Amino acid sequence: MPFGILGTGSAFPDRILTNQDLEKIVETNDEWIRTRTGICERRMAEPEIATSDLAARAGAKAIAEAGLTPADIDLVIVATFTPDHFTPSTACLVHGKLNIPNCMAFDVNAACTGWIYALSCANGLLTTGMAKKALVIGADCVTRLTNFKDRTTCVLFGDAAGAVVLGEVEEGRGILSQFCSADGRQGQYIIVPGGGSRNPCSHEVVDKDEQFLQMSGNDVFKFAATTLPEAVNIAVDRAGLKIDDLDWIIPHQANLRIIDNAVKRLHVPHEKFIINIDRFGNTSAASIGVALDEAVGDGRVKPGQLICLVAFGGGLTWGANVIRL
Repeated sequence: MPFGILGTGSAFPDRILTNQDLEKIVETNDEWIRTRTGICERRMAEPEIATSDLAARAGAKAIAEAGLTPADIDLVIVATFTPDHFTPSTACLVHGKLNIPNCMAFDVNAACTGWIYALSCANGLLTTGMAKKALVIGADCVTRLTNFKDRTTCVLFGDAAGAVVLGEVEEGRGILSQFCSADGRQGQYIIVPGGGSRNPCSHEVVDKDEQFLQMSGNDVFKFAATTLPEAVNIAVDRAGLKIDDLDWIIPHQANLRIIDNAVKRLHVPHEKFIINIDRFGNTSAASIGVALDEAVGDGRVKPGQLICLVAFGGGLTWGANVIRL
């Protein structure tokens, strides 16, 4: 039997950080942010909220929407690059918060492509019979690694979690294809240079703000301009389909100009792209799951429709899935 999405969920903080709020923090303005990114506001986690808290909330919703209970889940994968701790994994923390029975639980770190990687890993493990129902979550509190003195990056990021439950579906539905790739030679373009084994946390690291995310915006844009449409084309081809067969494309919500570029390169109507970056900003591994849950919830995405999920991110990484709901 194929495996597909049984339920979706999402969670995000109550606190809204608008462009006008950022004008008071750093030298920027609403027009500059909107015209260059498409972002008007984003969510920022309260001090007491960590990645696992948002992930557990999204996961609980997805389980409920699937008509299941935590006892039905036998695999938990969380895609994140902002874990609560180096260890234990965020997946294990979510496993505990939701009182899921003993089962495999682990994190995947592919930055903003994490959702695609985690979905592909889960599908592989389900296909081998190692699990029957998987909880897959993309969750990040990116504002915890955001340097609010850097006007080029602090306007981009928000915090959220998106989740799905995967399980057996009828023939013809489910995950039809998957594609994941990476080019580690370009890893320096999106990096948190301090805090790991290469450059452990120290007074010097903090003094240099190296505990925060650093990004080479122009290089990332050039990378995304090529790889995002490439990933869609490869995933669609592997599914034995054509671009025109797709009902929806749900891209990683990184920058509206990157999405607009993909629209032109793929020759797909803009109306087929599901976009919510204006309200959430770039939520990294959470962005596709949040957009998917929102679109399912408001009725745009319907059972039986073909969707392509596509992302790029740090690593550098990129990938796509084609799914029939």
